[in-house]
Amino acid sequence: MPTKAIGVLFAAALAALAAGAQPAGAAQCGDSPDGYAAWLEDFKQVAINDGVSPSVVDEALETAKFDPSVLSHDHGQGSLQGDFASFAARHITPGRVKKGRTMLVAYAEPLERIEQRYGVPGPVLVAIWGLETDFGVGLGRYPTFSALATLAYDCRRGNLYRAELIDALMIVQRGLLTPAQMRGAWAGELGQTQFMPSAYLKYGVSANGGRGGDLIGNSADALASTANFLHAHGWQRGEKWDAGQPNFAALLEWNAAPVYAKTIAEFAGRLSEP
Repeated sequence: MPTKAIGVLFAAALAALAAGAQPAGAAQCGDSPDGYAAWLEDFKQVAINDGVSPSVVDEALETAKFDPSVLSHDHGQGSLQGDFASFAARHITPGRVKKGRTMLVAYAEPLERIEQRYGVPGPVLVAIWGLETDFGVGLGRYPTFSALATLAYDCRRGNLYRAELIDALMIVQRGLLTPAQMRGAWAGELGQTQFMPSAYLKYGVSANGGRGGDLIGNSADALASTANFLHAHGWQRGEKWDAGQPNFAALLEWNAAPVYAKTIAEFAGRLSEP
């Protein structure tokens, strides 16, 4: 879901301090193309000062355009506070449940290994996968660097997205993805279960347990990384996940909106049925 609000995203605001102060004379923020180009040039130096190589900065930000449609999404998004029953009915369709069960069979082996390592059952991971990108079909088409640079320049939450933009550059520097591969949701989420760059760096793993992983092109890596995130946020092996049960808190860390977390739980429950 493009509006996913995982806790890491908000924690990233603290990391913005590491990016250093904006150079003197740089535009501080704006909601139009005016001043964006000058701001971006100054931000490139901020990124270099923060440890990103000049070649990565030039390659990744060379085509980072101001995108007004990103701001339209950001300024107009509503919180997920609607009626759970209607929200769940729209997102847990018979077709999606059928496909989810097919995916449980198709990925049975990696899901078993993932559960052994992190304690998160396959139905929970497949439910998140289905809700976020329809099992990898809808990854998003927004160029990540344009989306993040636009939000970093915007006056609403600039510090938060400047930190995410630095982390996106670090994804390239570490060789995890190329700038051309980095397309996703309008808010900068990447991959088959939609990780912000900060979460990608912190929780991204391969299905075999190695660091990094390909969360865009490798479904098993995306599922393992999702399990790693939930495990790190308190998932308890063998416990249930509905509202009021021990693991519901971990689902709220994935998405802070109760209606969405309850929808994950409901979908996982249906996938668990015989």
